[in-house]
Amino acid sequence: MKKKYQNIFFIIGLIVLVLMVTQLNFDEVYEGVQRAGYWFLAVVALWAVLYIFNTAAWWLIINSQSAPASDKQPSHVSFLWLYKITVSGFALNYATPGGLMGGEPYKIMSLSSKIGTERATSSVILHTMTHIFSHFWFWLISCVLFVMTEPLNVLTSSILVMVTLFCLTAIWFFIKGYKKGIARTVMTILSHIPFIKKWAQRMIERYSDNLTTIDHQIASLHNQNRRTFVLAVMLELSCRIVSALEIMFVLLVIMPEVNFVQCILILAFTSLIANMLFFIPLQLGGREGGFLMSVNGLGMTASTGIFVALIVRLRELIWTGIGLLMIKIESSGKQHPSK
Repeated sequence: MKKKYQNIFFIIGLIVLVLMVTQLNFDEVYEGVQRAGYWFLAVVALWAVLYIFNTAAWWLIINSQSAPASDKQPSHVSFLWLYKITVSGFALNYATPGGLMGGEPYKIMSLSSKIGTERATSSVILHTMTHIFSHFWFWLISCVLFVMTEPLNVLTSSILVMVTLFCLTAIWFFIKGYKKGIARTVMTILSHIPFIKKWAQRMIERYSDNLTTIDHQIASLHNQNRRTFVLAVMLELSCRIVSALEIMFVLLVIMPEVNFVQCILILAFTSLIANMLFFIPLQLGGREGGFLMSVNGLGMTASTGIFVALIVRLRELIWTGIGLLMIKIESSGKQHPSK
């Protein structure tokens, strides 16, 4: 990636991060970290492991794609370099409104210099699809866990039915997208949206062949590399499940009797609410409200939800800062020219 673009991503992310930090109550932060003790360090360290799951899924997708015939020099993407890009990409997603508006373009531009624009674009789209696809499976599994472990009433039953139908519909849509490709479909949808429809129409006209190639690469993962597809989805789903340990680590400070299933349920319904507010930088407010609603639904106190939300918010800020710093770390080795 050109130094100019690298600096632009870094500066935008840094500005938003500073703004988010200034919104913190530092007395509450100090008290919360002191109360959490070494469990706070465990929460921060956990995400170093979780990003390995995300990187592994993306790395599998990249290596399942066939290089174009024009690429005479075999391309190689090291796992460590891709880990750096993954962490930085998630940091930009946290820090920018619209979520994917920051991290995904950064990942495409970074990877294009190694494997070409088309393969980079299709691999990022595929990994993003797989990441989102795993969320719907995670929420669906959580609905089943709630029915098996928690008491039901009319309100919770109605909510569970709506969430289940929503997840099943989304899973069906994603499977269709995997089978036929989704790049052209997305651009066609954008071409009917006010303010950006002219831009989308120009992109379809100018890059019609590229969109067809990208869709072919997306479909080939599902249709020809089923094992890789399933493994990538399982890695992302495992990441969702293991990340519930973060909530468990925090709750162990005040609730030694907490169990892992409860933590999965808190994470599932908090992330569902937070993702509905994807347009807010760092999902500010939405995640906190989600924690309060989730713990209340499981019979826990509001103060418990506030404490968990504070520690999770601090962890997000720390890893957002780490990810932004990683943008400034130059990759090693020679890069291939963009295709």
